[in-house]
Amino acid sequence: EVQLQASGGGLVQAGGSLRLSCATSGFTFEDYAIGWYRQAPGKEREAVSFFSDGKAYYAASVEGRFTISGDVAKNTVYLQMNSLKPEDTAVYVCAAGLWVPPTDYWGQGTLVTVSS
Repeated sequence: EVQLQASGGGLVQAGGSLRLSCATSGFTFEDYAIGWYRQAPGKEREAVSFFSDGKAYYAASVEGRFTISGDVAKNTVYLQMNSLKPEDTAVYVCAAGLWVPPTDYWGQGTLVTVSS
């Protein structure tokens, strides 16, 4: 059974940092694209960042502030979020798939709230 378990969300002031984690199981970590989407209230879901085949992809809105990484030994992907802005407030969801952007498997969300 494929599982993706996201964690690490919380409340942070603008300019602060958070690190999200997505622990995965049930598939071969190295064979999949894995990453993050987010959805803010009243807005459509947005692709944030993914990595696949050693390459990282970032939305323009987060490039330079967010860094995605993976730990193959732990089957876990991380999203380090720095210089957070109120507009980063959203539910962040991790996903995995055979293609970019990944859409085959979804985890539950973790809420990130950035106060001004």
